[in-house]
Amino acid sequence: MSEIEVDAALMRRYDRPGPRYTSYPTAVEFDDAYDAAEYRSRLRAADELGDEPLSLYVHLPFCRERCAYCGCNVVIARRHEIVSRYLGYLQREIDLLADALPQRRRVSQLHWGGGTPTYLTAAELEELYARIAGRFDVARDAEVAIELDPRVTGLEQLEALRGAGFNRVSLGVQDFTEDVQAAIERHQTGRQTRELMQSCRDLGFESVNVDLVYGLPRQTTVTFTESMRQVLDLRPDRVAVYSYAHVPRVVAHQRRIDEAELPDPEVKLQLFLIARRMMLEAGYAAIGMDHFALPEDELVTAQREGTLSRNFMGYTVRSGTDALGLGVSAIGDVRGSFAQNEKKLSRYYAALDEGHFPIARGRILDRDDLIRREVIRELMCNFRLDRQVLERATGIEFGEYFRRELDELAAPGGPVDDGLIEVRADRLEVVGLGRLFVRNLCMTFDRHLRERGSSSTSFSRTV
Repeated sequence: MSEIEVDAALMRRYDRPGPRYTSYPTAVEFDDAYDAAEYRSRLRAADELGDEPLSLYVHLPFCRERCAYCGCNVVIARRHEIVSRYLGYLQREIDLLADALPQRRRVSQLHWGGGTPTYLTAAELEELYARIAGRFDVARDAEVAIELDPRVTGLEQLEALRGAGFNRVSLGVQDFTEDVQAAIERHQTGRQTRELMQSCRDLGFESVNVDLVYGLPRQTTVTFTESMRQVLDLRPDRVAVYSYAHVPRVVAHQRRIDEAELPDPEVKLQLFLIARRMMLEAGYAAIGMDHFALPEDELVTAQREGTLSRNFMGYTVRSGTDALGLGVSAIGDVRGSFAQNEKKLSRYYAALDEGHFPIARGRILDRDDLIRREVIRELMCNFRLDRQVLERATGIEFGEYFRRELDELAAPGGPVDDGLIEVRADRLEVVGLGRLFVRNLCMTFDRHLRERGSSSTSFSRTV
């Protein structure tokens, strides 16, 4: 698949709004019937697993300014004093969580995202890590990762992170082209990125990665090819090439972007194909739908062996059996339920002032959700599903349970005819162009999307 030709009519047929499936059911299915009391009951069930490892995500929402394209939950803070208050409340949540898990403290995956985590000073980064490590046992071989903004991250912060035990960093680049940066209101020089990457390598971080975005305003095949060339010159360990999700109905500040400057769907797809071709020619392996890694990376081994996993922190090989979120807007995945914290600082603080977990909404997964979740995760991560393994784990008869979905896949002019997926007696296997349109294939198995009657306007387009 290093060279791919995509028929324009096929692309238009599959280009529609759809989830990225960082979770199933997706966040649009969460509701406020799920509360702090329900979360506590799920934590009690999680604690009964004893020494099973956990994944922890910490959300640090602060940014000095808002980039026009950004879809993250951020707080624009031009005065640094706001951080001290937040860290104090975050400590309360850490303590609540640790107290609710007296038997289960081992962490195999710790990820800090934002916002801009390095909005914090070196001392604040060290203090926060010490607070977490003081209440949880971060395993010696844990994946400890953080997102970095090269514009605001200095050597002192990197030294603090490395000294604390962080071993993976992801540098937000998005695009090197100045005209594109102007359109998304994020100015970052190539020199800033190169120097930060070199500092990370000098300090001994095990994995130094780069995040890109395609489909941004003013991107062209020529400019994006040059951005990719600059990325490959840096030789990161992993590269994530994310599709820009333009959803101004949901993310109001994206209205600052001139929609006339967005590449049309045909060009946008070509941008990703350029990235894919250049990454593969440079020796990287394609991971999942939008990641690339050097051949010796553990993600490559996991995908080859069919053990790659995915959670709110991305593709991983070390995901704990439960993933817990800390901080404003953070989402946890615990004992068959999703739990999301309050999105506004005032409500987050108020809940903790009352001694409650700051849960705003969530969802309890029913049996059907759990079965479909496994199908979607396997297709998204490993591009194949062993029908017999799923049958043994769930007690279903696959062909009968998913009769409607299999009929849709095999319908004339459907995904099987289009060469996107092979349906066999023992397995489903995503093939050829299906790896580009894997979100569409997963949508076939999404009961909630079907019940809504149409693709939700909350989702970005699949191309």
